[in-house]
Amino acid sequence: MGLTAERLNPAIDALAILEPAFAAALARVGYPAPRLRDRGYATLLRTIVGQQVSVKAADSVWRKLEAAVGDPTDPHAITAASDEALRACGFSRQKSGYAKSLADEVTSGRLDLANLPCDDEEAIAALTRVKGIGRWSAEIYLLFAEGRADIWPAGDLAVQIEVGRILGHDARPSEKLTRELAEAWRPHRGAAAIFAWHHYGAGADAAPV
Repeated sequence: MGLTAERLNPAIDALAILEPAFAAALARVGYPAPRLRDRGYATLLRTIVGQQVSVKAADSVWRKLEAAVGDPTDPHAITAASDEALRACGFSRQKSGYAKSLADEVTSGRLDLANLPCDDEEAIAALTRVKGIGRWSAEIYLLFAEGRADIWPAGDLAVQIEVGRILGHDARPSEKLTRELAEAWRPHRGAAAIFAWHHYGAGADAAPV
């Protein structure tokens, strides 16, 4: 289950107690909407499809994929599709390889998305064994699709920017510093990330006064 409002808002309230700067930011921009995705293979395949393209372009590729292979949420359909068929749908050669890698990991049973390790770092390691799934993609999947409460995508540029803004830093903190700053926010770092993206979307309205 993802971080629904019933789980997300209390976590943000806890953050506001731990860090007064979060309390001030929450007063400015309010609570974020939950970010929920379906658990399983289809979400990871959509992640690959959406890499480095617009949402509109990714949707177009997905529609072509549905027309070409039938049900793209069935990994066997991707396994059976030729590279030429995938490229005709809009996959690059690289993305075609990534999609095949994911389908193979799932159909072989090496990647069991219904039973990922409970330990977050072990789950990230299991996901990143798939070609095309880096740490950020794995973290986003675990946060949005599995609702893991303490996932912290410190390498995300928007998270870095907004952590700096919220805490009043003069410059964007590095990934290392962003990770260090959030240690005090355990076990609510997932909510902190979702709030940071919300604060980023608020733009100028989120600037401290």
